[in-house]
Amino acid sequence: MAKVILTVNGRTMSGECEERTLLVHFIRENLGLTGTHVGCDTSQCGTCVVHMDGKSVKSCSILAVQASGSSITTIEGISANGELHPVQAAFKENHGLQCGFCTPGMVMTAVDMISRHGANLDEKTVRAELEGNICRCTGYHNIVKAILAASAEMSAARQAAE
Repeated sequence: MAKVILTVNGRTMSGECEERTLLVHFIRENLGLTGTHVGCDTSQCGTCVVHMDGKSVKSCSILAVQASGSSITTIEGISANGELHPVQAAFKENHGLQCGFCTPGMVMTAVDMISRHGANLDEKTVRAELEGNICRCTGYHNIVKAILAASAEMSAARQAAE
């Protein structure tokens, strides 16, 4: 057994697991944060996306022991004060979710995408960067629309704050 210590959603958390335990399983089973979904365990579907040290990663492709010492943000940690994150709100307003299974990974990918591209985000870039996230309900049109809406709103809010 290996000890894993992480900062998850701003809190230091730890646990023990087998050395072969994937980060996604550690997050769900050891830490009880089930918003991060397990889809394929092969890095193909994107349902397990979390932010590790500020960047999107597929948590099924990283061992928990490899992530030890890192800062992890899960879908549970992106909103503040009980309010939806602007990306979550945009998904709701633009019907960017159907069954909801892929939604946590899509949202986490979108938050990272918007933080990297800001106001320069366009449909072509969104579609290209979503290639690693699969929506089995084929809701891509509204997902792209939601990400672009969130990007515009967040950029406008940043400009107003400056």
